[in-house]
Amino acid sequence: MLELNHYFAYGSNMDSARVAERGLKTLVAVGAVLDGYRLAFNKKSKGPPTTGHANIEYALGSKVEGVLYELDSGEEILKMDPFENAPVNYGREAVSLETNAGIQWAWTYFANPALKEDGLLPEREYLDHLLEGKPYISISYYDYLENIKVI
Repeated sequence: MLELNHYFAYGSNMDSARVAERGLKTLVAVGAVLDGYRLAFNKKSKGPPTTGHANIEYALGSKVEGVLYELDSGEEILKMDPFENAPVNYGREAVSLETNAGIQWAWTYFANPALKEDGLLPEREYLDHLLEGKPYISISYYDYLENIKVI
């Protein structure tokens, strides 16, 4: 297993209280940007059939902003796998991120293609978790998130 001690959250785990509730021991949280990807809500949820959860997809010229958590150890990421139902719902991969301190590698999650569907929307409560990441993202990205249509 690749030894990384950072986790990039672009979905509901942008809410640091949620991450703490899930038992992840983090040292520091900073903003980070994943270049060449876009945010989508195309991962089917367990809720209503039109409900989607966050996913990221390759998209040249696009960027995803999120929260980069420094983990207490490289093994901490294993605590997140059950919450993401990895490897069934999401797969975990290493990505290269832009931060104010330079390039940083971290784990993040990509939705299983078999669980993706176009036309899904997040629920208001779910999107509110993303909005909790406000201290870590740009004003323009926050405005983008705030204007996402919800169920």
